[in-house]
Amino acid sequence: MSATRSAPKAIQVVAAVIGNALEWYDFLIFGFLTVIIARLFFPASSQYASLLLTTATFGVGFFTRPAGGILLGLYADRKGRKAALLLIIVMMTTAIAMIGFAPTYAAVGIAAPLIIVLARLLQGLASGGEFASATSFLIESAPPHRRGLYGSWQMVGQGLAVLIGALSGALITQALPPDVLDNWGWRIPFLAGLVIGPVGLFIRRYVEETRAFLEARATPSASRKFTANLTSHIKEVLVCIGINTCGTISFYVVIIYMPTFAQVQLHLPLHETFIAQSIGLSFMVVLTPLSGALSDVLGRKPIMMAALITYLAVVYPMYYWLYHSPSFGNLVTVQIGLCCLIGIFLGPLSTAVAEQFEAQTRSTLLGISYNLAVMIFGGFAQFLVTLIIEVMGSPMAPSIYVMFGAVAGILSTFFLVDRASDVVLPTTFGFDCDAADRKDL
Repeated sequence: MSATRSAPKAIQVVAAVIGNALEWYDFLIFGFLTVIIARLFFPASSQYASLLLTTATFGVGFFTRPAGGILLGLYADRKGRKAALLLIIVMMTTAIAMIGFAPTYAAVGIAAPLIIVLARLLQGLASGGEFASATSFLIESAPPHRRGLYGSWQMVGQGLAVLIGALSGALITQALPPDVLDNWGWRIPFLAGLVIGPVGLFIRRYVEETRAFLEARATPSASRKFTANLTSHIKEVLVCIGINTCGTISFYVVIIYMPTFAQVQLHLPLHETFIAQSIGLSFMVVLTPLSGALSDVLGRKPIMMAALITYLAVVYPMYYWLYHSPSFGNLVTVQIGLCCLIGIFLGPLSTAVAEQFEAQTRSTLLGISYNLAVMIFGGFAQFLVTLIIEVMGSPMAPSIYVMFGAVAGILSTFFLVDRASDVVLPTTFGFDCDAADRKDL
């Protein structure tokens, strides 16, 4: 295979991964800086009240995610994956600029939190379409025998986003004194995210539309109404909701909420929590594509099920040990262990759920199932965990919530239709393939 023939395939993957990473960086950096944003935009009589207001605002962005999943999913299924990805870039850039330049409560009063809420709603709308569009784009660009590998890059993009966000948080919290951090330093990670516009648009404008979409658009079933498509795939949607429930709870509790938990409950320095987070995320980012590639050989279900059962067994003991022996070293150990298991589970996840739907309805139905799970169980995860800790007086609330997600994931994975076995595997992995190797999904 010549370099000229394989290059476009690599560009397809890079465009989805980099654009997705930049978008998720902007969306998730808000969660990492919850403690600081709480002081500046949601002042209250107690730290607990400020944290609740801020975590609730983080969750507000998830209300518009199902709408984004439907609207942008329909747009991607009718106008193309590339068109949707370009539109999402523009929307997210606008939202991050609103947050990065927003005046604080001390400067403009109630208008400050209102600006943040509006920006979060717009971010949610854009992010609601990102997962389904990027995942559809990746697996439709893949050779049939490498869909697990290609689809895993969707989660690698998210992992890179969180890793970059964690490193940014560690850098500014360690390099800047508290007064400078509260004054203007917190804006640096948000404003850095504005590169999403020129970089994302430049990369994504040069990608090719997937052949699977072009062929699906010409079929009669592509014109079916939204309700008819949803009704005929209700079982697949429910299975995907359950699997994504586990993934999103893990993502927003074990990864996003950990800096807040470690500082408030374990009383560890914020910059140390970001460093520990970065180490754990590095393991997750490496294991995710390896797990995705392995799923092309062993199947999606065996890998996901093994990771979930182990995950369920170790979550509570790890949190218990960390809470009763809080230290930087123990936090690193817990984060490495949990992030490794999460990475193994996430590797096949994107491909596994996308393979449940045909190309002509994939972005829409995948967007619905993913965003409902994220809105209900992920967006308000930080709020719920903070509330449960205060009401029950139990610092183990995060582990209990994560265990609930693991059970949901195990039950849903049991009913998953594993389509990896539909493909005859060659002996190598890579980013090039002959036209004869491709087929519509």
